[in-house]
Amino acid sequence: MSKFSLIAMGGTFDIIHRGHLTLLSTAFDISEKVIIGLTSDEFVEKKGKNPIHKYDERLKNLISIIFTKFPNSYFEINQLDDDFGPAVLEKEVQALVVSDETRNQGDILNKLRSERDLSPVEVIVVPMTLAKDGERISTTRIKNSEIDSNGNLLPIDK
Repeated sequence: MSKFSLIAMGGTFDIIHRGHLTLLSTAFDISEKVIIGLTSDEFVEKKGKNPIHKYDERLKNLISIIFTKFPNSYFEINQLDDDFGPAVLEKEVQALVVSDETRNQGDILNKLRSERDLSPVEVIVVPMTLAKDGERISTTRIKNSEIDSNGNLLPIDK
């Protein structure tokens, strides 16, 4: 039996890598249903990121990965136009899954929920997944051809 009935998480999921899979795995392991906020193209731009894929392609890739790696999981994907989306307003949400990098989002979310007379959520912090060089796996490092999506180091062209 799952620890939670409903939890939330979010991300850009531009190039889905091992770190994303760890976050998703944690979420699906501890909850019956997961609400996933997928950042809109406009919100990604506002955050100063330059994704390779547009929202529709990121959505298609995320759904495909979930069906492949986490079959029989119950989830809902919502477009995120701000930091929290439905996690702020859904009183049934019991937890927020975040990475080390985004752990402060839990405190901000709970402050917003308190302002709306909603109970606080438990913040589940998933440690960053490290590449073979001991540095964290990130989409930026993958785009820079430092590592692949599994964290393997790529040869440096000279």
